[in-house]
Amino acid sequence: MKRRAKVELFEEIRREYEFGIGTVRGVARKLGVHRRQVRQALADAQPPARKQPERCRPVLAGLMPFIEAILSSDRQAPRKQRHTAHRIWQRIRAERPEQVVAESTIRKYVHERKQELGWSTRTTCVPQSYTPGQEGQVDWYEAWAELNGEQIKLQVFALRSMVSGAAFHRAYQRATQQAFLEAHEQAFHYFGGVFRLLRYDNLKSAVKKVLRGHQREETTRFIAFRSHWRFESDFCTPAEPHEKGGIEGEGGYFRRSHWVPMPKARDLTELNAQLLAACREDEQRQIAGHPQPVGAAMIEERAHLLPLAEQAFELVEVCFPRVDGLGCVRVRTNLYSVPAKPGRTVEVRLYPSYVEIRDEGRCTARHERCYGRQQQVLDLEHYLDVLERKPGALIGSKPLLAWRARGLWPQNYDRLLEALISRHGKPSGTRQMIQVLSLIKLHGHQQVQAAVEQALSLGCSDAAAIRHLVQAVDLAHARSAIVDLGVLSRFEAPLPVITDYDRLLGQEAL
Repeated sequence: MKRRAKVELFEEIRREYEFGIGTVRGVARKLGVHRRQVRQALADAQPPARKQPERCRPVLAGLMPFIEAILSSDRQAPRKQRHTAHRIWQRIRAERPEQVVAESTIRKYVHERKQELGWSTRTTCVPQSYTPGQEGQVDWYEAWAELNGEQIKLQVFALRSMVSGAAFHRAYQRATQQAFLEAHEQAFHYFGGVFRLLRYDNLKSAVKKVLRGHQREETTRFIAFRSHWRFESDFCTPAEPHEKGGIEGEGGYFRRSHWVPMPKARDLTELNAQLLAACREDEQRQIAGHPQPVGAAMIEERAHLLPLAEQAFELVEVCFPRVDGLGCVRVRTNLYSVPAKPGRTVEVRLYPSYVEIRDEGRCTARHERCYGRQQQVLDLEHYLDVLERKPGALIGSKPLLAWRARGLWPQNYDRLLEALISRHGKPSGTRQMIQVLSLIKLHGHQQVQAAVEQALSLGCSDAAAIRHLVQAVDLAHARSAIVDLGVLSRFEAPLPVITDYDRLLGQEAL
């Protein structure tokens, strides 16, 4: 029975009881209903809500352990890198294709479980309108990634267009001012122009002091950077992130879509290449309420952006330290190896992601920047000349240990070193190993490793043979061109008749 009909029946029961028969049994007999229903109508004019039957969930029941395992693992995951219901449904489709289930079913179940766990929070935002090229929003967010087998917490820069919805993401180890400004330039080149207004939190990279109202005392370098690229800046009220809700939502969306599960890369450069590919991939998506995909809208908006500056802003920090007795230079408490003699003054150019060391204008060393304190960043290649004079220092050297940690010293190097030492003795065998390592500077790690592996597979352990295998890869043998001899037929001469000469030789033999 529909609810409207039931309400009318309750009204008829109540009237009949009050103005008619006046007894429960009489009303039930006259209207053909149960006495229990008559008592319900007399107690309340509103019919009681119908009890929802407990339905069995044959498909969902088989997926509950899988979902519970994901939610359980999310307890240890960073708060902003936990699975959403949509992401769980995507994983079910990919990892358990035999169990077909609707996304709405997963959403409802995950919502109930997250409510029980106290994870669901809702906020109200006011929709805004923007003109093309008018505003971009900037923010940092944290994310975890596995770099070279180690889980590291990174700071991720994000800049989002408020019209097209396109966004640029780039990860750094620290959210320094230098990284902040470099990421801006990378983002400007990604969008193909500069937004007229950029909205920020009160970042230390840009704001030196928060004054009354919307006034800010900005850092000198940020003012120069803003003047160079010709954009305006605006800063949100402290502790009011909803004033830049576009980038807040973008950070959450990108983290859920491309940081779950935790990405893996060899180093920060490879990870940022993955993030850039993910930004390009997101250009294919279409935001609800937008008439066209993100990438198409971004191309249209590009015509309304300010043009790029002809020259980049000078971001590098330059210093001139002296090489110490360990073959290192000290840069902000950390030591970086360099192939130069002790006591020599070199030029160090400090970038957000790497450190470049120059000697007489020539780049002699380049290291990934270390943001720790009192650390040593060593490269075995910088000590090969010294080790050739002191071969006994190779086995226990810190540069060798650093190569092992970075995966640049494979097991076949140990096998080759053992074979060389057993054949030539420890000093001579170690020197031959150093000669093999010296080939890396010209031919690269992969080519030398492949040559060592090939030599060992042939049962050969000789530095000269490995040098030949490495250089043979670069040798290009030119194939001789095929010449058509048909045009040369006119120059053919008859073959000489030598029968008389053969007869003469026969007579001499007799």
